[in-house]
Amino acid sequence: MWDFIKDRHQQILYDAFQHVYLVVLAVIIAMVIAVVLAVLVTTFPRILGIPTAPTANSLSAIGLTIPSFALIGLLLPLTHIGANTALICVCFYAIFPILRNAVVGLDGVDATLIESARGMGMGEIAILARIKVPLAWPVILAGIRVSLQMSMGVAAIAALVLGPGLGSYIFTGLAQVGGTNAVNYALVATLAIVILALALDLLLLLLGRLTISKGIRAS
Repeated sequence: MWDFIKDRHQQILYDAFQHVYLVVLAVIIAMVIAVVLAVLVTTFPRILGIPTAPTANSLSAIGLTIPSFALIGLLLPLTHIGANTALICVCFYAIFPILRNAVVGLDGVDATLIESARGMGMGEIAILARIKVPLAWPVILAGIRVSLQMSMGVAAIAALVLGPGLGSYIFTGLAQVGGTNAVNYALVATLAIVILALALDLLLLLLGRLTISKGIRAS
């Protein structure tokens, strides 16, 4: 295996970078979409007529049960083979863990704090930016961590539509079962994905240490 890695280390590093780039980009887009939706259903539940937490849980459960192969099949007539289909597929699954946690986090902010802020003359945007989101951020960040870990695996499946990343190594190994490097292709890609997922999770933990106040972490 070491000879396999040595002979292909440049390509492996490039594909690993592409894999991380695809996942991080998809999770960032998913985070924006999920947080906006969570703000809408928690800030205007009466206007929208939607129960918050049950709706988020139901949407997450339904979305995550859709097989990735089926989603790819539905996307292909619209987005065709390529990186765009891979990005949409990864982003689709990345939304749901963040949405569920964002709704729970925002919905769990103490109502007395919000009323006190309104009594001090703060508007809804200021309350959202200075009270709701900071207090809900630990729960949202936990959802982002789950989403990122899940997306690392989904991005490998996206290689079916010629998406970038390490997934092509896994499918090459499966296609060459019995061949000399079949196991090396699958094993190297799998180990690389696990290592990258752990590294990204560590970065999110460090981000949490920097962005979550000590008071919130201690509570």
